[in-house]
Amino acid sequence: MLVHIWSVNLSISESFSLNQSFNDSTEDPLFPQDATGLSRTGHTIVAIFLGIILFFGFFNNLLVLLVFAKFRSLWTPINIILLNISVSDILVCIFGTPFSFAANVYGRWLIGDHGCQWYGFANSLFGIVSLMSLSILSYERYTTLLCATKADLSNFRKAWLWVAGSWLYSLMWTLPPLLGWSRYGPEGPGTSCSVEWQRRSAGSVSYVVCLFVFCLLLPLLLMLLCYSRILLFIREMSRVNFQSAQRRQNHILVMVFTMVSCYLLCWMPYGLVALVATFGETGLVTPVVSVVPAVLAKSSTVFNPIIYMLFNYQFYRCFVAFVKCDAEPQPSYSFNPRKSSRKEPGLGSSPRHRKSLSLRHPSRRPLRRETRTLSLVVHYTP
Repeated sequence: MLVHIWSVNLSISESFSLNQSFNDSTEDPLFPQDATGLSRTGHTIVAIFLGIILFFGFFNNLLVLLVFAKFRSLWTPINIILLNISVSDILVCIFGTPFSFAANVYGRWLIGDHGCQWYGFANSLFGIVSLMSLSILSYERYTTLLCATKADLSNFRKAWLWVAGSWLYSLMWTLPPLLGWSRYGPEGPGTSCSVEWQRRSAGSVSYVVCLFVFCLLLPLLLMLLCYSRILLFIREMSRVNFQSAQRRQNHILVMVFTMVSCYLLCWMPYGLVALVATFGETGLVTPVVSVVPAVLAKSSTVFNPIIYMLFNYQFYRCFVAFVKCDAEPQPSYSFNPRKSSRKEPGLGSSPRHRKSLSLRHPSRRPLRRETRTLSLVVHYTP
């Protein structure tokens, strides 16, 4: 009898230990705690980079928002689109990057499956808004410069429609994974979440292809088209006024090269890795490899406010005034008086006519030929 009781107690103890080990191993099946693909050193390195991106991304975009709030002269239609970029980037710094930073500090995902779904949706939403705003900005610059007769620099309604359209377009592509077309899940070593690139179902593959084409490739093509047309236009102007046009051409060339390079550096590796993970062999994209594109994509929140404000002369002047605590700088206008070769009839076109006028009206001085032509030259400042 005693032996029988001992065996029962032993089986209960073993059962408890087995259940305990099973619960530990399946506490969160989406995020394994043991093998994440990164060592403790790797997690620390990623956490350092994410911490730097979090700090400077939040600080740079907050500074942009403060400058916009202080100086009313910056509230122009095209600057509203720049403001939309900063808003979307700072939202990434608030609702996205801190969770992946904390996950890498602890070496595991901390907020479960529902938090993973939210993280994937929020980062995709804000990221696509930023991408679409960059392409819209290039189009607005193109229409402002090349279609000056059609561009209305005071049309705020159009600017707000562009902003609303970028958010609606982003929602159109980020809501489907929550509704069953593909799915948000763990990414890389399990310390961040995004679309589950490695799922091979027909729905997931079609969603990845559509996301790459309509949210990454098309904005890039629109940027290249608009900025190339701007460069061609400036090159044609250089034949008329070489010095000013050449200086403007060099400025826009540097601007285009910097913007496109930043776009390619931050987002194209992420898109290419997603395609390789979707169509390549299973396990071809390791967790360690997938970390680098994800960090580069988040670094766009640091570069965007620097690049897109640095090449905006109006914002740069306001930024300097903000740092020095000066008053709002006055807008600079340049007037170009041009001499006209046309002679107005009846204003003394010949010496005989001027003499006859002086005889008729001795008290009046001979009328001088006078041309008053005042033209306002609007300088395009990207």
